[in-house]
Amino acid sequence: MMNRWHVLKRLMPLLAGMVLLLSACGRADLSTLRPQGPVAEEQFGLMKLSITIMILVVIVVFAIALYVIIRFRRRPGDKTVPVQVEGNHKLEIIWTVIPIILLIILGVPTIKTVFNLAEDYTKDPNAVQVKVTAHQYWWEFEYPTYGIKTAQELLIPNDAIISVEAKTADVLHSFWIPSLAGKVDTNPGGNVNIMYFEAPNTGVYLGKCAELCGPSHSLMDFKVKVVDRASFERWVAAQKSPVALPSDPEIAEVLTTQCLSCHAVGANGGQLYPNLTGMGSRESVAGILINTDQPQYENEGSVEDNLKKWIKDPQAVKPGTLMPQVPLSDQQLDAIAKYLADLKLNY
Repeated sequence: MMNRWHVLKRLMPLLAGMVLLLSACGRADLSTLRPQGPVAEEQFGLMKLSITIMILVVIVVFAIALYVIIRFRRRPGDKTVPVQVEGNHKLEIIWTVIPIILLIILGVPTIKTVFNLAEDYTKDPNAVQVKVTAHQYWWEFEYPTYGIKTAQELLIPNDAIISVEAKTADVLHSFWIPSLAGKVDTNPGGNVNIMYFEAPNTGVYLGKCAELCGPSHSLMDFKVKVVDRASFERWVAAQKSPVALPSDPEIAEVLTTQCLSCHAVGANGGQLYPNLTGMGSRESVAGILINTDQPQYENEGSVEDNLKKWIKDPQAVKPGTLMPQVPLSDQQLDAIAKYLADLKLNY
């Protein structure tokens, strides 16, 4: 009984690790194992091929090892030296040729896929052009064809190729949408990397920064919202429509001096930091505070509550963020949060 318990104790960390690993599988908005577009499907095909080859190699190697252990084990009283296989040209050819064949089987489709996914759509008039700029710790999305710049939510149509030009405003980041495409790094020094993907299935997908970039790296999330073409065109029109400032002159003054010196709402304000147009329609605040009317977890709340939490103490939400703590009274905070939460786009 004690021996069984010791074996179980040794297996428990392994079992716990497997449970933790498998618990991340299956989410269509996040998992690479459930691809939601042709680029992700092609990459998933390579994953399946490589895993199949690895499993085959492991099974064959372990089977041969087990056979040798049993077949050629030393018998009691046997003092002879086993037959040596050193210099056996037949065996040497076999275990040299087989890995070469496996590498060719894996290498040919890998090289083909790499070249296919390196295709440049930045000049394609039918593709939706998006310039992605990574910041600590948020994402900026510019649509040069449409004259729109927004943040934290990449809204795209489901009937077009999305051409991405990615760069960074500070340190090294990596743009990654697990369900839709592989990652592309954003390197310092003015370097611009390109990629493309397609998203035929409407819905909301989670994007991540896949490169350690500071204390809030794990909180540098963004959303990709895929809609039909008509909804996309309505969103474009809504983004470009004028937005009125708060009707209360005092709140309008506070918003202009404290917020719009850096942020933009419609045509008002600057473009240094995230554009706040349509804030009330977004899936999250600061990319990590999920907007919902029925919160279940600590990082969930209404748009208004999440805005208050973010504006009041940004460092508590994202340590190391460049967003300063704005000196506002409780009344001013409530009014500005309500104003931003009411900025909704109908599309």
